[in-house]
Amino acid sequence: MSKPIEDYGFIGNTVTGALVARDGSIDWLCLPRFDCDACFASLLGGPEHGCWRIAPAGEVRRISRRYRPGTAILETSFETDDGKVTLIDFMPFTDDEHYVDVVRLVRADEGCVRMRMDLTIRSGYGRIVPWVRRQDYGLSAVAGPDALQLRTPVELKGEDMSTVAEFSASTDAVTPFTLAYHPSHRPARPNDDYQVRLEATADRWSSWVGRC
Repeated sequence: MSKPIEDYGFIGNTVTGALVARDGSIDWLCLPRFDCDACFASLLGGPEHGCWRIAPAGEVRRISRRYRPGTAILETSFETDDGKVTLIDFMPFTDDEHYVDVVRLVRADEGCVRMRMDLTIRSGYGRIVPWVRRQDYGLSAVAGPDALQLRTPVELKGEDMSTVAEFSASTDAVTPFTLAYHPSHRPARPNDDYQVRLEATADRWSSWVGRC
């Protein structure tokens, strides 16, 4: 079943952007620019056409959302019987449009919540299944000229042509996920500390908004 368009939030870096549903799923993302093909296109089809969901594995009692003031950093909070977690989504600014990242942070606010991640990468608006390899940092996926790396400390496994993971989010812990795009004929760039990137992104947005 399709989701109402009003259920989506937007994150971006002025080069491209993604639509994030209330249930924690990125259902639309074009990389590395707005005018490129989508690698997540379930907004116009179904999960099999590409999406990236991070959410509690069990029942959710309440969902609330907000943007950090003056930024495009989106925070989605899930409340369950076991506790509360906040999913922080943002796209760091880039000095080279050939290198674009999506960062997702799972912050445990209360209790211990069992979480699940589902990642289905489909290039070409959902038509192309990439070549996926397990790596020590997570996984790599290549589809012709496009390459993605998923970097996370969480253990990943393949399931039905997708990648899944389950993990526990405990109070005061942050679990990072970074999806990094680069041209397949160029080497990937190393990722900086997620906290440094979060603060740098917030500062850049505040500066940008201040000029409006």
